[in-house]
Amino acid sequence: MLHSHTDPDANEKDLLDPSFASRYSTGETPRNRLPEGEMPARTAYQFIHDELMLDGNARLNLATFVTTWMEPEARQLMSETFEKNMIDKDEYPQTAEIERRCVNILADLYHAPDTTAGVGCSTTGSSEAAMLCGMALKWNWRKRREAAGKPADKPNLVLGIDVQICWEKFCRYWEIEPRYIPMDEDRYMVTPETVLEQCDENTIGVIAILGTTFTGQYEPIEEIHEALVGLNERTGWEIPMHIDGASGGFVAPFLQPDLRWDFRLPLVRSINVSGHKYGLVYPGVGWAIWREQADLPEDLVFHVNYLGGDMPTFALNFSRPGNQVVGQYYNFLRLGREGYRRIMEACRSTARYLRESLLEIGPFTILGPAEDIPVLVFRITADAGVPYSVFDLSEQLLHRGWQVPAYTLPENASDISVLRIVVKEEMSRDLAELLLEDFRRALEHLAGRAEAAAQPEPVEGPYRPKC
Repeated sequence: MLHSHTDPDANEKDLLDPSFASRYSTGETPRNRLPEGEMPARTAYQFIHDELMLDGNARLNLATFVTTWMEPEARQLMSETFEKNMIDKDEYPQTAEIERRCVNILADLYHAPDTTAGVGCSTTGSSEAAMLCGMALKWNWRKRREAAGKPADKPNLVLGIDVQICWEKFCRYWEIEPRYIPMDEDRYMVTPETVLEQCDENTIGVIAILGTTFTGQYEPIEEIHEALVGLNERTGWEIPMHIDGASGGFVAPFLQPDLRWDFRLPLVRSINVSGHKYGLVYPGVGWAIWREQADLPEDLVFHVNYLGGDMPTFALNFSRPGNQVVGQYYNFLRLGREGYRRIMEACRSTARYLRESLLEIGPFTILGPAEDIPVLVFRITADAGVPYSVFDLSEQLLHRGWQVPAYTLPENASDISVLRIVVKEEMSRDLAELLLEDFRRALEHLAGRAEAAAQPEPVEGPYRPKC
């Protein structure tokens, strides 16, 4: 988020002066400028700790895909490795080795042709991973165009309007024409037909989403792939696919192992995935994985003489802590395939339970099936005739601490307003029951409020003094 400058002298409320401060501090402390002197560590802690109490409870944040709970052993490992710089591979060779192992594990999980030498890297999140993979698509397309003696000044990228904002950023920052495929009121994802309509010789790639954030559904990746194979054969083009697996890359291998969406499909050249979503790691860590070495152009990789050794790097960032990579490897060792499968099945079971219960207690229509990634997206049924909106309901739930986002769908379906519940590992069945109870209370309150507002004002009769 960008922040504008606040004049520190413009408002006397700029000073922090807690009423109980005689225990910790008796002076005034500025908010927006550096204090002149030091303060005790405990005082600084208390100032900040008290302000952060105003944040929402992360465990009740059903808006976010981001992991909000890890085991104590994982937290301990991560706290022990905060100071390790992921970029210092010569200084921290074992952390670098752990990153290499994670890349190999993911290459194997996603059926790369050579699983003994995975091609990829860790990133600060799936957004950076997506941009790195997008850059590789552009560079490879340009190389093919130049080799054929054709112009390479008008690249485009085909993607649905349901993509995450990182893809819009990528297209703007790297001067690529985004060819968005809009939604319809009865279609919330791209289809093979809508993809092919947007492709031409300047298309650097097609983005398909394994679990859209709007409805939680997998796009029909294998069907899109087969349509692209036919298009490439007819035209001589070489349009590849990139899979945005930010939400589903740690779900599909365990819940739908036979689903063909990854490197089993020859045109899939790269995959981005979020370790800090269903990879079950605190933010922020993501992964960019390529099918093979040829898919990562060598001229995108920098070889840096840093602290005494040659260090190849492909990243938008440089220094960053290595503890998230350590946390990811902890989960891989701790859980294995069976552990991830068990957790994802539990999440899906809770999502199914919430889906059936919500259909019983409210006038809701489910958009996301809760059968792909464990996410519920639902609207108030169009002809329900209730005197409240999803935004009213979201506000009422917030009174109890639940953050259940209400939003409109993108272009061509923007008249549809929905609520979303992301079911993560930390959503127990007990918490689900409490959420449903608060849904019932909120619905009753909103209906009662509307009924009270509709009652006519009482008409007072003439004043009669009491005896």
